Amino acid sequence: MLLVGPNGVGKTNLLEGVHVATQGFSPRTRTDSQVVRFGADGARAAVAGGRGDVRMELEVTVQRGEGKRARLNGAPLRAAEQLRTVVSTLVFTPDRLGVVKGPPASRRAYFDRVLGRLAPARATLPAEYGAAVAQRNAALRRAAGGFSGRDAIEPWSERVALLGAELVAARLDALDQLGPSFGARAAELGLDHASLRYEGEPPTQEALAAVLDRDLERGITSLGPHLDDVVLAAGDRDLRNYGSQGEQRLALLALLLAEAETIVDRTGVPPLLLLDDVLSELDPERRRILAARVRSAGQALVTATDAAMLPATPDQLLEVTSGTVLEAAA
Repeated sequence: MLLVGPNGVGKTNLLEGVHVATQGFSPRTRTDSQVVRFGADGARAAVAGGRGDVRMELEVTVQRGEGKRARLNGAPLRAAEQLRTVVSTLVFTPDRLGVVKGPPASRRAYFDRVLGRLAPARATLPAEYGAAVAQRNAALRRAAGGFSGRDAIEPWSERVALLGAELVAARLDALDQLGPSFGARAAELGLDHASLRYEGEPPTQEALAAVLDRDLERGITSLGPHLDDVVLAAGDRDLRNYGSQGEQRLALLALLLAEAETIVDRTGVPPLLLLDDVLSELDPERRRILAARVRSAGQALVTATDAAMLPATPDQLLEVTSGTVLEAAA
């Protein structure tokens, strides 16, 4: 599906609404109130579709002062984020280049969401590890303040080591699954010798004990996967520091396509792709390659300012103007 229209008419907002309805959160902000239009009391995003012969209806509402609610086929969900276990939605927007060129926290967050999509049973592992680190940090501050002894830190060090080792192993497994496809898709787009590399080691109780004095002084846990990084490289170059803007865009796009392939391999169900302004900085040959790849990847919503930017005939063409979306002849 191709959505066309001038800049500023709401194409990105439309993709954002689809993401909210299928994943329970916005890809542009983690503050739910920011998805509500200025002057409005609330917002609602709903989509309907099918998976084979199974009809699916997903809905998310955000009300100022009341939080967020979600429904699946009319039944309320405990948390809106549960929608992610039903539908996989992958999104490319120019502001998501932070995954490549941003700080390590951006990549950790991205790959932990990838981990949840590829291995749903491990989806809660990053949060469980984060909670253990928070508890150890609290124990460190209590001990440093004289309110408890060092022995109160030990159970949380053990917990951090256990969950940290599991998290590192899960991340490495996810990268092993993505790596071949990432390299292949990047090469197809003209970014040769692309690879994913994990930087970090599983924490151990011995290592945590060795830094205990430093951690007590600072009041934080100074090693573990909450500080690790994933390097997106082209040959020997870390694209964060030594990649051009164009190479960083290609790496992000290759990562998205690689994840889509991997999800299909593992589940047999293709994800929904949301590609915002992905064509504007690609040359005609790369546009052709992307169009062919996306057509074989499942359902995709692509935005552009001009239908001629997509070198293929879309299954559906929508023209977006301020406040309206109308179907046009493809």
